[in-house]
Amino acid sequence: MISLDDLRFVAALSRTGSLSAAARALDVTPPALSMRLKRLEASLEANLVVRNSRGLRFTPEGEQLVEEARSILSRVEGLADSLRGGAFAGSLRVVAPFGFGRVHVAPVMAAFAREYPQVRATLDLAEAPWNGSVEADVVVHIGAIRDSSWIAHLLARNARWVCASPAYLKRCGTPMHPRDLQQHACLSVRENEEDVTLWRYKDRNASSRRWEPLRISPTLTSNNGEVVRAWAAAGLGIALRSEWDVAPSVKRGELRRLFPTYEFEGADILALVPARRGVSARVSHFVECLKARFQPKTPWRIP
Repeated sequence: MISLDDLRFVAALSRTGSLSAAARALDVTPPALSMRLKRLEASLEANLVVRNSRGLRFTPEGEQLVEEARSILSRVEGLADSLRGGAFAGSLRVVAPFGFGRVHVAPVMAAFAREYPQVRATLDLAEAPWNGSVEADVVVHIGAIRDSSWIAHLLARNARWVCASPAYLKRCGTPMHPRDLQQHACLSVRENEEDVTLWRYKDRNASSRRWEPLRISPTLTSNNGEVVRAWAAAGLGIALRSEWDVAPSVKRGELRRLFPTYEFEGADILALVPARRGVSARVSHFVECLKARFQPKTPWRIP
């Protein structure tokens, strides 16, 4: 018979990718976990993992067990929440982009931790927080997703603005049409595996409302949006950035928004929850806390 400890072991092994790391996570010795794995494989009469020089990978039977383990453990934790009458005890792991996570997610987690001190909360920041294999209860993601294994909750609409500093515009002139950007120094952000040199726009006043492609040749590129915003504010070129990131700089006069009658492809801000798991009360409540920060009025919106 498979025990809850077996399921926790399998989930930890999937999350960490090695017996030694799983042993540290579960606070046991690697030999003890190796023996547990052998016993579990013997009881199931199936090989669960294949070891090689780079670590280990799960067999199809092992992957099936991992999925079931995650689902069962999540339901058990959700049941515990329910029986406690809403006390959100347990763990909560949130993953978010570096800049947005520091400015907007970290304060929500701090308030959540103050209200529910029995929750063991973790916030991991990353340049590309969402991918198909990320292990998290909630992933805050900016942009589109095409993966049915995640449930998306809209936190805020987020346009993209083309911006430049007053000093750059004084020195190089102000482009009047998006196509004029091909004669200007452009700055780009490398994120979410997007084609960063292809900017799409449409004229708000045109009858067709069709997206037009614009291929730019960036003079500077970074994988960090804060760096690109700083370059733009320093007068090094024109950037296409998320409204949440540049709106405060526009309000202070450090940047000017260009082409207000044109719309560039946006990147909505989403809270992603794995569809394969039962959703615990603390996860649902944390997502609602995130929504409350951005709705009905986002903190960066300029009147």
